[in-house]
Amino acid sequence: MQLTMTIDGKKYRVDVEVEEGEEVRTEGAFPPTTTMQAHPVYTTHPTATPPLAAPTPASSSEKICRSPIAGVVFKIVAQVGQHLEMNDLLVVLEAMKMETNITAHMSGKVEKILVSVGEAVQPGQAIAEFA
Repeated sequence: MQLTMTIDGKKYRVDVEVEEGEEVRTEGAFPPTTTMQAHPVYTTHPTATPPLAAPTPASSSEKICRSPIAGVVFKIVAQVGQHLEMNDLLVVLEAMKMETNITAHMSGKVEKILVSVGEAVQPGQAIAEFA
C-alpha cells in the first residue's frame, strides 16, 4: 500500500506494509495538523528590585550538603579542608547506570565528608558538612 504525505509543503510517497490481521483506515482526507502554534509574546517593563538583605550566618543544617537522589557513591572529588565555591563538584553518584554530579550548595571549607566510595545513599542523606 502506498500513502502520500505532505510535510512542510513537501509531498512524500511512502510504502507501507500491512500485516495480516491488522486494519488500515484511510477514508477521506485528514486535516493538516501542526505541532507548534503561535502565541503572542507579552513583555513587561522592568521595575526596580528591592535591595537584598544582608547575608545571615548559615545554621548548622544549612551547612550540610544532602543527596538529592538515591545512588551509590562512585567517586569523592572534594577533600576535607578544601575550599569550594557554590556548584563546585563534590561527589559523583551512580544511579541506574548513570553518573550524577553532586555539587556544593554553598561556598565554604569542607569540614567533613560523610560518605565513602561504594556506599549506598538515600535522598536527603548528608554527604558533606561545610565549616
